Amino acid sequence: MKKTTEIDYQSSIYLQLREVIRNKIEEGEYLPGTAIPSENTLADTYGINRLTVRNAIDVLVNEGLLKRVQGKGVYVMTPIERDLEVLGGFSQTMTDKNLQPKKKILQKGQRLAGRKYAEIFGIGEEDSLYYIKRLDYAEDEAIALQEIFIPYNLVPKVEGIDLSVFSMFEIYKFYGINPIRAWQTLDLVRLTQADARLLDITKEQTVFLFSCLTYDEDERVIEYSRSYTRGDKCNFTVHFHK
Repeated sequence: MKKTTEIDYQSSIYLQLREVIRNKIEEGEYLPGTAIPSENTLADTYGINRLTVRNAIDVLVNEGLLKRVQGKGVYVMTPIERDLEVLGGFSQTMTDKNLQPKKKILQKGQRLAGRKYAEIFGIGEEDSLYYIKRLDYAEDEAIALQEIFIPYNLVPKVEGIDLSVFSMFEIYKFYGINPIRAWQTLDLVRLTQADARLLDITKEQTVFLFSCLTYDEDERVIEYSRSYTRGDKCNFTVHFHK
């Protein structure tokens, strides 16, 4: 199928311009990290009004292909790809993609396991967990909201470690813990209005929910995590083997 590079004024102009821009991104004419032509330039180039240009761009912004930067223009984004078969933390994934990771700790501290988490970790309901809630950023853009639960007896005195500097995998190494495998499930959910605001989305938008159990070499569950991830910012791959 021939890709759209010109405007046919007999058809929907807004939809065509959207595909023109998309194709220029896919073909490398508009490179990741660079600004596309201004709305005025695109309007003049294709002989259409600026509102039509803006509507077409807005759709691609919502898809995560473009990003508006106030006072600077509209930039091409690179979707973050993560291989779901590889056991690795957020920081390592971002580093592998040559992206600058950043974490913002929203909550941290001890809490009782309760029935649910006692069953997950094989501990008592009155035993303590260490709970972390954080925002994960790539290039200063929030892409995921994480909740992490860890049996406190595995990581005592973790309060003294700067969680914005060290990854959980690095912290496990401090305690001689070796994560070797994980079991992950995927769902689509909506966030509360407060949590949606943290990811700069509306509460009507769905996000990927990755629930993950991580095991060490002794087959202990050492971590249970929930990651609420913006689907418009990330791509995920799974390899199937015969």
